[in-house]
Amino acid sequence: MDTAHIEVTTIAELANAPQEYRDAAVKIVRSHAINELYGAQVFDEPAVALAPTPYWKWLTCRVAMEEYGHHQRFFRLGRKMGIPEEAMLPGTTDKRPLSIFEFELKSWTEFCVIKLLADMAEIIQIEDLMACTFHPLRDEAAKTMPEEKFHAGFGVRSCTELCATDEGRREVQAAIDALFPGMPAFFGQANSKNNALFRKWGLKQSTNEAMRADYIERARVLVEDKLHLTLPAPLAAGA
Repeated sequence: MDTAHIEVTTIAELANAPQEYRDAAVKIVRSHAINELYGAQVFDEPAVALAPTPYWKWLTCRVAMEEYGHHQRFFRLGRKMGIPEEAMLPGTTDKRPLSIFEFELKSWTEFCVIKLLADMAEIIQIEDLMACTFHPLRDEAAKTMPEEKFHAGFGVRSCTELCATDEGRREVQAAIDALFPGMPAFFGQANSKNNALFRKWGLKQSTNEAMRADYIERARVLVEDKLHLTLPAPLAAGA
């Protein structure tokens, strides 16, 4: 693959970057703004009512607040880049949110498993962006990382607590079985033209396939080595 890395250190400098670079940066920022908001709306905010104790409600409120904050972080960056506000909101554009958000959240256990598995997938994406050649995006990724680690840690802690009982272990395993097979699709299609374009300009560093493989191995360590449960096979389309 031909590469054309440049370093864009400010938003003002973006105007002088090649059009292909600018378009690619817009795609990434739009995706993060839309998906952070959609996730907060369909998972994190509803989970406050599902949380079993005031302590877990408090922590879930923090998670929801930070997820809405992540949307605001990428939304503000996008606005400074000249992206129309409606292009960064779910339901107002043809940009579809990630397929995981089609999962209908029904229980506290399912939410805990979402934090365990989905937020770890987000960490892998943010890790990649922290080496981005568009420095304003790199900076926002760096600000987001500590909070994503807290959310993933929330998932580990809550699932570990649930697994202290036989019933809880069964519920966590059932949620993993329902959620995980489709999770690797989070990283997009193999041989993605968009991903190739992002890597060409240094906006992303890794292929979708490499990030997916990394994710599956990290998920295996969490589920099998830490929780001593079973990680199901991913769906063929995401493998």
